[in-house]
Amino acid sequence: MRIIPISLPTPFYIGAVNVYVVKEDPITIIDTGPKTRDAVDALRVGLRQNGLTTGDIRRIVLTHAHEDHCGLARSLRDEAKDAEVFVHGWETGHRAGRLEHEENLRLLQRAGVPDDEIAAMRRLYDEVRQYADSLDEEHCRELIDGDELQFDAGALRVMHTPGHTPGSCSFIREADRTVIAGDCVLKRITPNPVISPDPIDPSRRFRSLAEYLVSLARVRSFAPTLVLGGHGEPIHDFEELFNRYLKLIRERQAKIISLVPKNGATAWEISRAMFPDTDDVHRFLAVSEAVAHLDYAQSEGRIALEIAEDREVYRQL
Repeated sequence: MRIIPISLPTPFYIGAVNVYVVKEDPITIIDTGPKTRDAVDALRVGLRQNGLTTGDIRRIVLTHAHEDHCGLARSLRDEAKDAEVFVHGWETGHRAGRLEHEENLRLLQRAGVPDDEIAAMRRLYDEVRQYADSLDEEHCRELIDGDELQFDAGALRVMHTPGHTPGSCSFIREADRTVIAGDCVLKRITPNPVISPDPIDPSRRFRSLAEYLVSLARVRSFAPTLVLGGHGEPIHDFEELFNRYLKLIRERQAKIISLVPKNGATAWEISRAMFPDTDDVHRFLAVSEAVAHLDYAQSEGRIALEIAEDREVYRQL
């Protein structure tokens, strides 16, 4: 089974995105890149260099439903005529904007984000959504943890690796312990846990950091020899990266806990103290990260949580 990486340009701050083509019947693409002319052109060139066209694609598999990873899914599906689209059932970004749902707005309000900041985040996301066409339920088949994507020669096992998003998935070629990890594992940066409703109970928040640590441990349990991430270079030294991730997470935990005052603060206030110079979309990412770490610290009994006027307030014990 040959896995072909193709790097596509994106208009986003994180830079190029990696998509992976499995050149084995049925021809499969894992992630698609954003819906931009540059990404389409680069994908066509990458396919042509390997003797393929978009019309050869029979299966579109999404690691998760952020625009830089799923943006071309619908147009590729239509162009390939009978291609199937696979995504985990806990992903909703491919169906509607993450800031459109009332539960998402409530999560930001509970985190203490001011109304004008929420409005600014909404405007920014309205700009981002142009880079992906939404997919309806009937357009998708569900990825199930432990199932296999079968090819004429070989298979990829689906591994649900929530954290970056609730429905993030990785794919394992067990014959040589290669993992296609999407944004679960990246060589140069630690993936950002994005604030999301819990997929089982949308009135609650998805505990992204705790889930992400479990996902990292699951990937580690396969002792991968090669990890192919959604951005950046391939990873041949996962054990070193795993330990570096844990160190960085522990350091960020300690820093955020140190910023929690005795008289209490919201996640928004702590995110502004932690990242005072952020702007635009980075403020959304900053409050997402603060919430993830505060949730984890509170679950470990290291800080207290109170509800005051529908806002979550964290206090030193």
